Amino acid sequence: MAERTYRIHIAAEFSGVRVELIRAWERRYGVLSPQRTPSGYRVYTDRDVALLRRLKQLTEEGVSISEAAKMLPQLLAEIDAAQPSQSPPPEPSDGSVASWREEVLAAVKALDQRRVSETLDEVLAALSPLKAYEDVLVPLQQEVGELWHQGVFTVGQEHLVTQEIRARLISLLHAAPNKGPRHALLACFPEEQHELGLLGMALRLRHSGMTVTLLGQRTPTDEVVRMARALEVDLVGLSSVVDVGAREFEEILTRVTRGLATGTAIWVGGRAALQYRALCERLGVRVFEHAADWPRLLED
Repeated sequence: MAERTYRIHIAAEFSGVRVELIRAWERRYGVLSPQRTPSGYRVYTDRDVALLRRLKQLTEEGVSISEAAKMLPQLLAEIDAAQPSQSPPPEPSDGSVASWREEVLAAVKALDQRRVSETLDEVLAALSPLKAYEDVLVPLQQEVGELWHQGVFTVGQEHLVTQEIRARLISLLHAAPNKGPRHALLACFPEEQHELGLLGMALRLRHSGMTVTLLGQRTPTDEVVRMARALEVDLVGLSSVVDVGAREFEEILTRVTRGLATGTAIWVGGRAALQYRALCERLGVRVFEHAADWPRLLED
């Protein structure tokens, strides 16, 4: 697993040492030698953050930074010896999380996909999987979509960031647990290609202790039913973003509800599902609308 690294403003937040002071200590006393990304940004390790904390403590106790710098070998040895028992650093504040989103949007405006990629990699390194998903990836995708609808972003810019977000979700899913007593099957409607919401649901369910079978885009209705019955799943989750029309929507859900074993919970999410809420309720299908629905879905 790659070592976690943080940009300088996150290292400053974790250590309590101002960004300007970190740079001054590096320049004048050589207390740190941060790595740099291909774009030239400084990045700091957990060991660097621990050293900054220790230096801050010493200077607050009256030791000059020049004297503290002479103690670097001793300080690093103490940090390395204590590392296994140290608790992980706290997660970044809401302000830092917002700054990541702003940085991605600025990179999209500049058509700089490498910068988008590096920023999202930093997010995944600094945050837990669910916090990265819920606090950065989801609101970022929503904001990009809104900017596209407003005509601020082109289709190409929207695709640029969507592909990067999708790649991170796939990465988080590969690393997520996938073994639990309850089993969910997730799939898109037969002609549906928008799967980011479905990937996010898979991530959330796996981290909630469920086994998830993910079929993804454009899954035939009969195949959803066949696999759900064969696997004896407890829950089927479907994604419907693009409106297929009321008749087609009802036909798909009717075939699913009639084909599944009694007691199998069925949930559907996406813009089209919200449009046909009354139809879903009539068929006994639950509609996933927002985060407040998670407890109910997990209890099904």
